[in-house]
Formats: sequence, C-alpha cells, structure tokens
Amino acid sequence: MPVRAFLFDFDGLILDTETASRAGWAWLYREHGHELPPEKWALMVGTVDGWDIWGHLEELVGAPLDRERENERRYAHELSLLEREELRPGIAEYIEAADERGIKRAIVSSASRRWIDEHLDRLERASGWSAIVTADHDAARAKPNPLLYREALGLLGVAASDAVAFEDSPNGARAAQDAGIFVVGIPNAVTAGLGLHEHADLVVDSLADLPPSDLLARLAEAA
Repeated sequence: MPVRAFLFDFDGLILDTETASRAGWAWLYREHGHELPPEKWALMVGTVDGWDIWGHLEELVGAPLDRERENERRYAHELSLLEREELRPGIAEYIEAADERGIKRAIVSSASRRWIDEHLDRLERASGWSAIVTADHDAARAKPNPLLYREALGLLGVAASDAVAFEDSPNGARAAQDAGIFVVGIPNAVTAGLGLHEHADLVVDSLADLPPSDLLARLAEAA
C-alpha cells in the first residue's frame, strides 16, 4: 500500500475537544438540576444533529430556555477547559513524518472551518495542510456520511487505497471505511467505550504507541 495521504479527523483526534465539549454540556445540565445521559451524548460524537440535546434539556426543565444565552454560558465554560489542551500524543510526529516523506495531509471533520482554524492558529499548526474539509453544521454532509472523505480524496488527487484515515469515533471511522480508506482508530476518554473497533481496521490506545514508520511498514507488508 503506497501511502500518499494522511487524513485526520479533528475533534477528539488532533485535539481532545470531545472531553471539554461533554463537560460543557454536563455543566449546563447540572446548572438546571439534571444529568447529561451518556448514552444520548454518544449519538452526537463525530457527527451533526445526532440527538436533539436542547429539546431533551427543555423537556427535563419543563419550559423553553433562552438557547442563545445558555449556549454562550456553556461555550464559555467549554473554552476555559480547551485553553489547556494541546495536540494529542503522537499527532505531531505524524505531521512531521508526512512532511518529511512527502505525504499529503488533510483534516476531514464534521465541525466548522472557523472552529478548526481557531484552534490550529492557537496551536501554531495552521500551515502545511493540503486540504481542510468540513461539514460546517450541515447534517447532510456530516459523518457517518462518507462525502467529506470523498471530497478530500478528490482535492488531494489521491485514491482511497493510497490514504490512511485517523479517527476517534465510530461515526468518523464508518465514514472513512465507507469511502474505501484504511482506518486507524484512536479512542479518547469519551469514545473509548463506543465500539470504535467495529469500524476501524486498526485500533491503538494512542498514536504515540504506533510510530509512523511502524504503521507505514505494516501497510507495506500487507500490500
């Protein structure tokens, strides 16, 4: 397998935004005297509109909420947690390996481009991406639909068989697999129990445990 492209998810993969996002919503639920149900939250990971979280909270509260004001409060809490987050282990090594070996690298995410750009700028990792493909809040484009991955392959001019996708969630892994791409799954604290292994070709606890040279050698042997 001649690897010509590394395709990275963003939330929960490059940066552990998933933990902060869940914590922000859990905080808002507790502000209203309720607990965020983990089995429902799982439906939202790696996609858009996987579950009507506002409708559920309003049903528990028994009245409509000022969603704009409440969301600003929740978001402020989430950002206070995200300010401490850095690249997940192993990500920097894979970025450097791609650049050294002439492997194209792209971000393929259900999130918005603005969200990704803000964090890449903060982390000083905005340069060098061959493409950044996002759903921008469009549920019809979001994972598990493979559309984003197919768009990325087209922009890079790379066949699915020549790419590797790195995903932390079942929705993302399924999208990449349905696009015909080899998937490496790297769960985080939020996605560890969601069945990522069912849709990934290879699962590791951390990319730091799988150096780029080892992955590339493994794929070359399997070719």
